[in-house]
Amino acid sequence: MRKRKKLIIFLAFILLWAVVAIFGYSKTQANQSSSSNLTTIRVGYQKGDIFDIARTQGDLAKDMKKKGYKIVWKQFQSGSALLQALSAGELDYGRTGDTPPVTAQASGTKLVYIGAAYSKAAGSGILVPKGSSITSLAQLKGKKVAYSKGSSSHYLLLKALKKAGLKASDIDWVDLDPAAANIAFSKGKVDAWAIWDPYTAAAQVQQNATLLTNAKGLTTDRDFILGTQAFATGHRNVSKLLLKEMQKSMKWANGHHTELINEMSKSLSLPKSAIKKMVERRNYGIQAINNQIIKEQQDIADLFYQDGLISKKVEVKKIVLSKK
Repeated sequence: MRKRKKLIIFLAFILLWAVVAIFGYSKTQANQSSSSNLTTIRVGYQKGDIFDIARTQGDLAKDMKKKGYKIVWKQFQSGSALLQALSAGELDYGRTGDTPPVTAQASGTKLVYIGAAYSKAAGSGILVPKGSSITSLAQLKGKKVAYSKGSSSHYLLLKALKKAGLKASDIDWVDLDPAAANIAFSKGKVDAWAIWDPYTAAAQVQQNATLLTNAKGLTTDRDFILGTQAFATGHRNVSKLLLKEMQKSMKWANGHHTELINEMSKSLSLPKSAIKKMVERRNYGIQAINNQIIKEQQDIADLFYQDGLISKKVEVKKIVLSKK
């Protein structure tokens, strides 16, 4: 009887193990099958940008998965590298500032505008060092001003000079990437610096720099969601869905400043005080491309063409994803 009881217990254990194993295998296969049925969407981002916020927060990927899409995130160090990846077909979507789409269109890159972020003009502008004698835009005449060629800071500086009644030739243009410009600015090797957040906020907090002017009234300085022409036009439903889900992520950003500041401080390796300044002067949001936004981008294109920064005229409206 004792041996029979042990045998029954042993057989029951084996049966239980088999049931658990079969259940686990079935669940794994179901998950693999479910995963394999998802359409992969490749999205490029840079640290601290709107896609990075959505990636960190997490709901975008979860919500897209529920609709049948798997997001594969790819990080880039610069907007130019991201655009190259879009051009090469290595990405489906990406985020850049306002000037890269213009230069990309001029060079023949097959991309389309999917959506536009709200203006971040309050965090972009022209900085001067603490104690600088420069107190007006007109006083930039004859001064060394750092900027990044072909970037939003380039356009901003051109507009600021025009507002002050100065010509482009009235200043000494010093073309530097943001990291190099930050060093030059901190060491007094340039007299002013045209730049955007988070660099603006970091210089104000860490160097006590003065914001001579922000971009309000000069440029809206928007972020844009771009897609490759082939993918975005062939998957309009995905483009619309991505835009809708990004609107939710930006709504979260506006309502959760503390979490956003903590995460961005880690991501950008900047003090929370600088990130706080950046976040609190920006209204996060995404919208569809409208006629006003097309006009803003066309103004950039026209000015860049007039100044020889692009070699041919472009019509921005031709690469806006239609609503069909």
